[in-house]
Amino acid sequence: MTKIAIVYYSTYGHVAKLADAAKKGIESVAGVTAIIYQVKETLPDEVLAKMHASPKKDHPIATIDTLKEADGILFGFPCRFGTMPAQIKAFFDSCGSLWATGALVNKTGGIFFSTGT
Repeated sequence: MTKIAIVYYSTYGHVAKLADAAKKGIESVAGVTAIIYQVKETLPDEVLAKMHASPKKDHPIATIDTLKEADGILFGFPCRFGTMPAQIKAFFDSCGSLWATGALVNKTGGIFFSTGT
């Protein structure tokens, strides 16, 4: 069975909904399964409360092993001021060893995002 990791970050729940929809679509293909992971939150609870952030879902936290073990990876995140949020950047920065060892070679990847004005 082909395993796809859906790795996302969502403050207000919009990208989490997109991740759920992506999983449904991925799993409509025979022989393919998807597991949803979220990127670790870096903001303190007090800050998230002041931002009126949505509660986090029960999805497991993504690690570099998540990426190594998947056959394909789909990343989802909001766009903030034309770039990715710091939480996604921190996760990507933690994955340098995967690049250095070639652990992601021949893995299919994709992105989805949400933005607004």
